[in-house]
Amino acid sequence: QVQLVESGGGLVQAGGSLRLSCAASGSIFSINAMGWYRQAPGKQRELVAGITNGGSTNYADSVKGRFTISRDNAWNTVYLQMNSLKPEDAAVYYCNARLGPILEVWGQGTLVTVSS
Repeated sequence: QVQLVESGGGLVQAGGSLRLSCAASGSIFSINAMGWYRQAPGKQRELVAGITNGGSTNYADSVKGRFTISRDNAWNTVYLQMNSLKPEDAAVYYCNARLGPILEVWGQGTLVTVSS
């Protein structure tokens, strides 16, 4: 079993920055990839950024150049550095861990609010 706990959300003005953290515990050796998703009110959950075992990253077009995903080598913590935040970035951000082709684990989410 893997458990994920997000932190770092909060209120920030447009143009500001936040860094989200996702602390993983349990059988972290089984993690293949991790990612950050977000869900705004009335919208579907969407992938924001992902990172694989090999360190490859991918980003949603809407955050490219502004957000950076990173992790420590042991999968203990995954980060999402968010710069130049926009009001449309406001959402609940969720950490996700892929443990195999169909097995995944989610964190409880952390709220990001961006004021204009």
